Parts: sequence; structure tokens; C-alpha cells
Amino acid sequence: MNKTILITGSTDGIGFATAASLLKLGHTVILHGRNEQKLAKVKEQLSSLYGVENIFAYQADLSVLSDVKKLAAEVQANHPKLDVLINNAGVFIVPDSISEDGLDTRFMVNTIAPFLLTTLLMPLLDKDSRVVNLSSAAQAPMRPEELLKTSLLSDSEVYAKSKLALTMWSRQMALTLGNEGSIVVAVNPKSFLGSKMVEQAYGVQGSDLQMGADILVRAALSDEFSYATGLYFDNDIGQFTSPHPDGVDEKKIMQLTQTLETIVA
Repeated sequence: MNKTILITGSTDGIGFATAASLLKLGHTVILHGRNEQKLAKVKEQLSSLYGVENIFAYQADLSVLSDVKKLAAEVQANHPKLDVLINNAGVFIVPDSISEDGLDTRFMVNTIAPFLLTTLLMPLLDKDSRVVNLSSAAQAPMRPEELLKTSLLSDSEVYAKSKLALTMWSRQMALTLGNEGSIVVAVNPKSFLGSKMVEQAYGVQGSDLQMGADILVRAALSDEFSYATGLYFDNDIGQFTSPHPDGVDEKKIMQLTQTLETIVA
């Protein structure tokens, strides 16, 4: 059955590899990218391989709240249903850590934008739909108020905090939606994959990106993830496991989610 799948940050890295894998399987893929020219080039490249009828593309800067809202509105206007939302887009090192809205750009892209986008696209998602959030093995505890201002911590510290926060709200959203809602799962696609981000952050080439794409395809389509709502999958060990202890602390998760709701409101 053909599924409609939106992948944020799909112009390179794991997002691009996942898009290609899903198109190869015959699914409809909605691409997203920050750079309009790059997005058009990627759409053209994939269309030449898999045909133009199953590929759509939308431009948005996920560091800007109004752009996230615009992306959600455009997707809603053109697509009656979404089977899978893969919140893949993420940043590590950014040229400017203060976003247009006065937030930390890294928290904005890695934590706040996917929360807002998922919330806004909820009318297109049903109980058979899935939300796959890209987490990381790098997870560090944070206070909810850290989301409200620019952080003076290192890129690696902010990245780890942002990914734990993403994992936390994934669990809360799953609990809130319950059995009649979409599946929401957090996935570490694998550490040190050969993405631009890994090379930029650690100065290493990394391993085959397809390993990350393969687990995202499984998370999007396979039966093993059909009862995984609220869980965390770590592809470094190839199984569901516990995230950082804060990732299952109900009180901390609730406080974080309330802060996110305040920001996006």
C-alpha cells in the first residue's frame, strides 16, 4: 500500500537516503529543505530516478517559528492524509545561535520545531499513522527554562540536551494521544553515521548512512514498530531500550512539555 511520508531535512544525509529508500519501495515522499535551490535540485534528481508523481517538496527554515507554521499549512492544504512524519532535520554547529524569534537556534531546530510541526499536522495523522523522531545516543539532562533563551554551553552539550528533550516530548505525546492516537517513537539512527553533521562536529567521515536510513524505513513501515508508541529505539544496539533516566521521568517530561506548549503558543 502506497504511504505518504514527510521527511524534514531530506536534501542530504540520512534524510535524503531515507527518501530515496522509500521512493524505491513505491511510496509518496514529501521532501523538505531549508535551501530552495538545493531542494529543487534534489527533487529533480529523485524524480529522474523514481518519477515525478510521487514526489513533493516544500521549503522552510525550521529555526523560524513562522516558517514551521507555513510548512504545516502548505502540507495540510495539499495532502489530505499523512501516514508517516519523520522529524529528521537537526543541527549541531550553527552560524548564529540566536534565532529570529530570540530562541536558541539549536534547541529551535532540534526540539521545538519538530514539536510544533507534529502538533500542527495532527489533523492529518490518524491511529495508523506514525511520527518518527530522530533522537541520539547523546542525551543530557536539561531544565525546561533552558529552551527559552540562548545557551552559552558548547554545541555538543546543547545537542545532547536537545535530543533528550525531543525524546521526552515524544513519550509525553504518545501518552497523551493514547491507544487511539498515532504512534510516536524516538529513534537513534546510529552514532557517527557519515553525515555532513558528523563530519562538521567530529571531523570524521562516519559509517554508511544507509544503516540510518534502513532503521528509519523500518520505523516508518514495519510491524515491529506498530506497538512502539512512547518507546526509544537505539540502533547502536539494534533494539528498544531505556533512554536517559529523565526520558522516563513523568514529572520532568510534563514540565518540559508545558514549556514547549508555552513557546509555540
